[in-house]
Amino acid sequence: MSMALAALLSASLAGCASLLPRGSSEQPSGFDSFESAQRALEQVLPFRTTVAELAGLGFDPEGGRNVTRVPYPEVVTRLAPHPGVPLETLDEGVRACVAAQAQCRAYVFHLGGQTQRREGSFWLDFFNFKRTTAVAGWRFDGLVVVRGELVVFRNFGGEARIDRTERQVNPLGPLQRAGDAVGARILN
Repeated sequence: MSMALAALLSASLAGCASLLPRGSSEQPSGFDSFESAQRALEQVLPFRTTVAELAGLGFDPEGGRNVTRVPYPEVVTRLAPHPGVPLETLDEGVRACVAAQAQCRAYVFHLGGQTQRREGSFWLDFFNFKRTTAVAGWRFDGLVVVRGELVVFRNFGGEARIDRTERQVNPLGPLQRAGDAVGARILN
């Protein structure tokens, strides 16, 4: 009876990719893509856009989520990383920030979303022999520099389309961690 149950269970699980783990991570914002965040940030005009208008565009430095406030010394390091570069060659907003010193502050908005989906053989994954994970999504990092209540500089970066596959092969399967632990003890 137990052999029949095991055979039935094995047959029903064979190739069941739907039993593999899935996951996602989000950095909540009002944007659903890299491009929509980019379009919104491009509406921020240096020396024209105020902090209140910035919040209205979806980049709220005080009440927003996933916002890093960058202290003044680090702002200078980020925007003028090499001391040999003459100040007059820097962007006008960067010069205004350097001149304002402590009245200058910067914010980095971290936005995005990713999904992870395991693929392949359920049994190889379950017993930790071979794991393949497909990762898809986007990541947007918008930098906004403010002097007083006025934006003086903005820039952005990130990944518009994340599409990668992570593979892990463990020849020892479920014993791999034990083998790694023993190896670490022997080497230390």
